[in-house]
Amino acid sequence: MLFLDADRIFSVMSPADAVNALSAALVAGFDPADDLSRVVNPIDKGQLLLMPSEVGTGIGIKVMTLGRDNPERGLPVIQGSYLMFDGDTLAPTAVLDGAALTTLRTPAVSVAGIRPALERFDGPLRLVVFGTGPQGTSHVDTLADVVSEPFADVTFVSRTPENVGDDVISRGSVVAAGSPELDAVLSRADVVVCATPAEEPLFSADAVCRDVVVIAMGSHSPDAREVPGALMDRAQVVVEDVETALREAGDVVLAIADGDLSRDDLLLMKDVVRGDAELDPGRPLVFKTVGMPWEDLAVAQVVLERATR
Repeated sequence: MLFLDADRIFSVMSPADAVNALSAALVAGFDPADDLSRVVNPIDKGQLLLMPSEVGTGIGIKVMTLGRDNPERGLPVIQGSYLMFDGDTLAPTAVLDGAALTTLRTPAVSVAGIRPALERFDGPLRLVVFGTGPQGTSHVDTLADVVSEPFADVTFVSRTPENVGDDVISRGSVVAAGSPELDAVLSRADVVVCATPAEEPLFSADAVCRDVVVIAMGSHSPDAREVPGALMDRAQVVVEDVETALREAGDVVLAIADGDLSRDDLLLMKDVVRGDAELDPGRPLVFKTVGMPWEDLAVAQVVLERATR
């Protein structure tokens, strides 16, 4: 059975390739509503996640742990493996580094879901990124790999700017959360990435442009949100799958509870990617993503094909 470590995965799959793999799965007809259920089990030191899926002839399952105390030990929060099976015999065929696969596919999902909306902007993009961890930087890298021009500017937002590492500083400037500098960059941002575990909105609805594109991917519980309800009220809101969003996406769940959004307002990622959804360039676009098992498999299939070619 083949084992693909992180170096091998990243050597055969670029961020743009991962975006294209996800888009291709949806264009080929896969419906995220048909995905198998993710299982999240609380355990003593964190969580154990099981994410099975079947896409086309591909079958796989990701087994991951989320260790809440690991950052204090200098260890990754997310660790695990991805196991793939032969579509006919169901025999195991490969094991992929789960953390590397997750790092690759998570920002790829975000970018695949908003890529058609980027056509509303003329010239280089202006980015604001809430969160200075691996997902914040990987979203910048994935967007950079997809768009045709270098960014006009990239600004990271941190509660502790003095502690930000060189991996962030090398990609853009840093401002403090709640600062006047943040207000200035938000007012002209084309794309805002929310990659934090925040439970309350990170900015006010009137702080951003009328045509801003927002990626909200950091909070994953029904009682936490990164985006204000007033923005959800005037935005077009895209989700991977309606039932999954109503179960897990606090930005959606809380906005509906407050009367700022309704189930019928939600657009599906598959329709946006396929060009079947009519996007209004004069309204904000918010893509709320929580991550689904099919996304790992869609990327893993292409990784395995390229690694064994």
